[in-house]
Amino acid sequence: MVRGGDINLGTCLLINGNPHIVVDREFVSPGKGSAFARVKAKSLKSGNVITQTIKTADFVEDAQVDLTDCQYQYSDGESYMFMNNETFEQFGVSMTIHADKKPYLKEGETYTLVMWENEAIDIKIPYKMIFTVVESENYIKGDTVSGATKPITTETGLVVRVPLFIKQGERILVNTETNDYVERVNN
Repeated sequence: MVRGGDINLGTCLLINGNPHIVVDREFVSPGKGSAFARVKAKSLKSGNVITQTIKTADFVEDAQVDLTDCQYQYSDGESYMFMNNETFEQFGVSMTIHADKKPYLKEGETYTLVMWENEAIDIKIPYKMIFTVVESENYIKGDTVSGATKPITTETGLVVRVPLFIKQGERILVNTETNDYVERVNN
């Protein structure tokens, strides 16, 4: 059980018997009455988003989940396929529910899977990842404005706005939460 005031982004809750992950929360402390949390939670089974209001003193049931490191193998059109690094067991994660994670999945990379009742229900994407630029427009020297950027495409199809000096073939560090360029990576 987790107290309403302790709910954070990424907390897994059991709502109507299904695991949900908190994607947004807002704490409200009205002048009268008790404080409460307005929580948006995404179902890890169906992908539906629901909004609930929970008093900060109330308790809600948290989903007992396990975190397992698995290597991304491939996608078969319906699922992203992962292999457990220790047991070599394979897991499929629905592509429909987690379509937003596709640009961050690289074959052979290790990701943390959220497991519930021995079923993979979510993929934890690292906060920052390194990508290779595969498509980039060139710019003309002197054609710069302070802070000018251009769109590039990475090997996974992710489109990111980067400074004009980034060229095709270079590696960049990207913040996966905001989809922002962080820095150029050497080596």
